Parts: sequence; structure tokens; C-alpha cells
Amino acid sequence: MDSSETTEDATEDAPAERDVYFKDGEAILNDLKIQITETKVIPPGEPGNEYSDKAVLAIWYDTTNLTGKDITPMSAWIVVFEAIQDNDPNAVNTLEVGMLPDEQFLDSQLETIKQDGTVSNAVAYELDDLETPVTLVATQGIGGDELGEQTIEIK
Repeated sequence: MDSSETTEDATEDAPAERDVYFKDGEAILNDLKIQITETKVIPPGEPGNEYSDKAVLAIWYDTTNLTGKDITPMSAWIVVFEAIQDNDPNAVNTLEVGMLPDEQFLDSQLETIKQDGTVSNAVAYELDDLETPVTLVATQGIGGDELGEQTIEIK
């Protein structure tokens, strides 16, 4: 076997580096993909927000595991996204995660996603007001490089 064949074989076995980004509701990272499928503001007391005295921004999404790593829908979202409602002139107002807004995901939100499998889930953030848009910021994992951001109007 000559050296050119060895190089080709090694290249085929190496994992492909992906373009990582967040735009148009889709976050692509090396290990996973998250596609936002729906967003909705749910007032207090309404289905999906029965236990909070604040309105919530609910986000439905699909998570695809691009590797064989141990990834759940909830862990994927938490390590990639931060929600900011920029209504404080002095500090960054990062929103708190609220209760699960869609009970159909109670059992599946913590299931391990198989390689190339996709599992749906939802997450909610407690809103501090009903005027200021929320900016979703995606990073390459906690403390990683920023991949992009998307503004979600609340009105």
C-alpha cells in the first residue's frame, strides 16, 4: 500500500468538522442540531403555564444527535441556549427556565437520543415584561464561542 492510500483511509475515518451556526431557528453544532419549531407566549394560569404568576415564552424544538454521545433534548438546549430580555439598563437580564410547557414531553425530555435520531421537546422562560423582545443566544456549549442570536417578539 502506498502513502496516498493511507492518507485517504485516515481522512475517511476522521469525524467531519461541521459548519457551526445559529440562524433561522436552527442551531448546528459538532455533536447536535436543534431546530426551533414554534414559539408562543403563555399567560399565567393557561395550559402550559399553570404554576407561574408570570407569563412565559414557550419554545418547541427538535434535537438531533449527530454523534454517538449521550445527549438528551433538555441537556442539549440548556448547554446551547441562553434567553435574554434586555429590559435593564444596568445589567444583562438572563431569563429563568420555567416549568415544562407541554406535558407530552414529561417522559421524553431526559431520554438519550440515538445517533442520527431526533426527539422533540419544549422549554419555557419566565418573562419579566410583555413588551421587551427576547434574544436567544446560542453558544458552542456553556462558555463556548457564540454561534448567533435570534430575537423573538413578545407582542
